Amino acid sequence: MPAGAAAGRAAPGGVLSIGQVLARLTPEFPALTSSKLRFLEVQGIVRPRRTESGYRKFAPADLERLRLALTLQRDHYLPLVVIRDYLDQRDAGADPELPSAVPASIVPAPRRYRRDDLLVASGASPALLVEAVSVGLVPAAEVHDESALGVLRALVALERHGIEPRHLRALRQSAERDATLIESALAPLLRRPDGTSRARALDAAPELARRLDEVRAAVLRAQIARFGA
Repeated sequence: MPAGAAAGRAAPGGVLSIGQVLARLTPEFPALTSSKLRFLEVQGIVRPRRTESGYRKFAPADLERLRLALTLQRDHYLPLVVIRDYLDQRDAGADPELPSAVPASIVPAPRRYRRDDLLVASGASPALLVEAVSVGLVPAAEVHDESALGVLRALVALERHGIEPRHLRALRQSAERDATLIESALAPLLRRPDGTSRARALDAAPELARRLDEVRAAVLRAQIARFGA
């Protein structure tokens, strides 16, 4: 059997992994990635079931819902909230009219922050931002995204209790070790030349990171519990 056919074949029970969904849809939607699939899930466009280990499994109906949503987004410039409502009505048995096309320009772009905007939005001092960048907690960049804003807001809250960015060097180093550990665990998939294997690895990485966070949080809670012992 050709490799591509094997990659796109459904798993037992007719369900598909995220890699198999990508293998089926990327020929028609080349910009589709595992990250975008997860974003579409968050937006309620598709609702795959989860296995006990946390992996997503897509039913044939999920695949068709994704295909229709991506088509409406690409060809009609519809925002995801409109697409979701349209799909939900169809799934409920209604026969809704196709929503009117709207200009792509009305779909808000991800918010970006220049230095001064970032300081105002986070409530951080210029000195705190400089130290956060020097320690590697916030990237050195002309423009920052929501992730940088979230980190800086957390640093502002920590600073109120005397915890400064320089105290968090070990945290950044721990995150780097975790990333190396995850990359090593997924190396067999990452080394394969086919895109499906790489998509599986990119899908599994956040799941592994979440599991590591759960272990770290449990260990931290146990240490904090000792305060009152």
